Amino acid sequence: MKIVVLAGGISTERDVSLCSGMMIYQALCRRGHQAMLLDVYLGYEGEGAADIFSVQKDWAADIGKIKGSNPDINQIKAMRPDGDKNFFGPNVISICQQADIVFMALHGENGENGKIQAAFDLMGIRYTGTDYVSSALSMDKALSKELFFQNGIPTPQSFALRRGMKETEPVLYPCVVKVCSGGSSVGVYICNNEEEYEAAKAEAYTYDDQILVEQYIKGREFSVGVIEGRALPVIEIAPLHGFYDYKNKYQAGSTVETCPADISEEAERKMRGAAEDVFRILRLKAYARMDFMMNDKEEVFCLEANTLPGMTPTSLLPQEAQAEGMDFESLCEHLIEVSLRKE
Repeated sequence: MKIVVLAGGISTERDVSLCSGMMIYQALCRRGHQAMLLDVYLGYEGEGAADIFSVQKDWAADIGKIKGSNPDINQIKAMRPDGDKNFFGPNVISICQQADIVFMALHGENGENGKIQAAFDLMGIRYTGTDYVSSALSMDKALSKELFFQNGIPTPQSFALRRGMKETEPVLYPCVVKVCSGGSSVGVYICNNEEEYEAAKAEAYTYDDQILVEQYIKGREFSVGVIEGRALPVIEIAPLHGFYDYKNKYQAGSTVETCPADISEEAERKMRGAAEDVFRILRLKAYARMDFMMNDKEEVFCLEANTLPGMTPTSLLPQEAQAEGMDFESLCEHLIEVSLRKE
């Protein structure tokens, strides 16, 4: 198959996306596909754009490792003087139209809020992952939490705030402040007092105009991938220091991950069942990943849904698939197959 692996962009998860894209691209090449890796924002201006799959090139040659801090997005934007007029980089649409399918390796606002999916639907471009409606529902944490509450999904209590909005809800410490439309734990803060709370809000508003103030759940953290409505084995995430923030997610050796998780059968049943319920409630298609906390009473709380799970060396979905005997290359193939089947 001719496959464009779409990555990069200008979200805070740019580096994660490029690393995911590199891993997917290399796996697809090993499986004999005609694959190329394309930055959605920077595009491609070299020779052969009109027949890109005839270009002989290692598209992953210039991709580096994920750094311990967020990428400098302003530096990336400076490489495209026309970026405020057209998000898609040079030749991105025409190249994607040449492919049998686009493998979405994007993370964060650029790829997970549904806008790119909607554009591709209008242009007849097939892509991996869920559609634009469920992407938008999942990306907006305040909106998805409302659906959780309405449908009986156990989730931490929370309230949303917009910049300049007067607060009417009492704040109980510790609490969690997070941006409503973020990912990779960028813009997530644990606050133990009012001073930390005010500082966290100020920092979170630099990423998003809307934030979520959430009940802090003390306990163990887990994740559950779901493919075509069926939950994969539960994986536990245990950072060596602090919580599962950006650094602990993507720096090798920062976190101990156990799959299948060492939990009771009842806890596993509740978590996998809740993950499948969330998949249905948010109208997700193809695949996704749900994040959970569990306290010492084995009460399970769903935090959020991720519509384009990471596909890096330390990412969770590949580890869960491996627990069922599916290696990384086979997982990439399977995600393409289920995406082609979605309505």
